[in-house]
Amino acid sequence: MRIFTIGDIHGGLKALLQVLNKIEVKEKDLLIFMGDYVDGWSESAQVVQFLMDLSQKINCVFIKGNHDVWCQNWLSDGEVNPTWYMHGGKETIESYQGFTADEKSKHLQFFENLKMYYLDDKNRLFLHAGFTSLHGVTREVYKETLYFDRTLWEMALTMDKTIEENSSIYPNRLKHYSEIYIGHTPTTNFGIDTPMQAANVWNVDTGAAFKGKLSAMDLESKNVFQSDNLPALYPNEKGRNK
Repeated sequence: MRIFTIGDIHGGLKALLQVLNKIEVKEKDLLIFMGDYVDGWSESAQVVQFLMDLSQKINCVFIKGNHDVWCQNWLSDGEVNPTWYMHGGKETIESYQGFTADEKSKHLQFFENLKMYYLDDKNRLFLHAGFTSLHGVTREVYKETLYFDRTLWEMALTMDKTIEENSSIYPNRLKHYSEIYIGHTPTTNFGIDTPMQAANVWNVDTGAAFKGKLSAMDLESKNVFQSDNLPALYPNEKGRNK
């Protein structure tokens, strides 16, 4: 069984299809999606529908991102968070034109069932953003941290690479897991369009919401499969480049 982790999609269905074709996904594969399926490009509702259908054929794990929370709230009670609306929510609402009430209800169930994190049998942790508890993700007090936190990644980025894991000054947060996989903070913020590693943390959000690409990583080989840059796939759209 191959295991792939796939970064933030942000409504880019064309990019997702490119990546899945490149990895030649098979029935025995496991696909771990890092959250933020919506908000950005014009096919957010279509991405959700595709993922729901895909999970009927392929083993999938779906992590919840902050944009997914906003969309869930809107589908649930019509709440339009102003911050969400300005950061891709408008495009997501528009993508639902033509969807029936029953279809929207099924999408709401999809969002409600998203995992806050996933821990596999090799002690690899997958979550959208990060956590702050020194005791690990299960002791995180505020669940919002799991899809909003950036301090885990910031800490890993600034660590002295010579500090070994058995050192007394190695961060306790990192000691609980063999590897940690996140999205949420685009690697393009740092001028890099491929997944980045810092300590035992891998960031697989390669800026698909903006001018970057969508990436999938094979967890064993660390081989990376990428789409075209999203603006090339949606040339008449701005995505979140506003």
